[in-house]
Amino acid sequence: MRPPVRPALLLALLLPLLALSASSSAQKRGERRNQASQVVDGVVAGGAVPAAISRLRYLREEAHAADAISLALRKAVDERVRRNLVAVLAALETRNAEGTLTRLASDDDSAVRMYAAQGLARLKSRNTQVLLPLLTDKSSGVRKEAARALGASRNPKMGGTLVKAAKAEKELEVRAVMLAAVGDAGDAKQAPALKEFLASDSESTRFAAARGLCRLGSQDGFAFAGKLLGSEDRFVRRQGLELYEGVAAKKAAPALKPLLEDKDRALAAGAARILYQGGEAAMLDWLVLASWNAKADEKLTYEKELETLQLQDDRRKAILRKAGVAP
Repeated sequence: MRPPVRPALLLALLLPLLALSASSSAQKRGERRNQASQVVDGVVAGGAVPAAISRLRYLREEAHAADAISLALRKAVDERVRRNLVAVLAALETRNAEGTLTRLASDDDSAVRMYAAQGLARLKSRNTQVLLPLLTDKSSGVRKEAARALGASRNPKMGGTLVKAAKAEKELEVRAVMLAAVGDAGDAKQAPALKEFLASDSESTRFAAARGLCRLGSQDGFAFAGKLLGSEDRFVRRQGLELYEGVAAKKAAPALKPLLEDKDRALAAGAARILYQGGEAAMLDWLVLASWNAKADEKLTYEKELETLQLQDDRRKAILRKAGVAP
């Protein structure tokens, strides 16, 4: 009969293994951080921004990279290098970047201001005070990104300010972003003001106002979208579907659920993706299974939407196993 292993002895045997595991984990993280620092150094040396962003996301060291970029920005004097660094920082979507982005929102360089506003929008930053002056910036790109960021803040108090800015805005593209951002801000009291823009001579203005109204859950917006969805032209119908982007699934379901059976499978797949992003988790399973069962020429329709959702392979496999169609 084997003698029982004493707890103290067992702990003594396990501790070296645990220490080794912890040491290995720390070493790997140190290696990733070194690589992230090298990527930042590469941007300073003139490396491509998209490649740097992709690499940093792969390493999953966004916070460390944000700190490294903040330090590099203090030393950078070349205009192009500064812009590239801020463009990378804006794309990392890490809270470690928020302080630097907030400071850069008032930078002398308009490109830097624009990237800073983009980054704050991705973070859904509540630092609206630094963004408000940018609504009247001399650069249309800055105005547009500032409006998007104010909408992303989900601060209802920004709704009235965005409507006022839209009324004064001359650039149609910028005005459209401002009107859509009113819906994102979430102040339902702005619905009547948005409704007035539905009578605009500009198609993009009418469409943006309808988008804002839909995001506010307004029946005026849904009625506008419904007319487009009722068209026989598939491209017009897809415009109607687009108006439901960013709308909560509970509000979008009455219009979008019937589209799951539509003969236009691109419209059906888009409706499922929008419902999923709006909070209906079952729609992800629907997309995965629809892709699994689709014929070769239809499969790409569903895969396009799944790619938008950045579906991981392990998640896909789990859904297929749950449905009993894959081992």
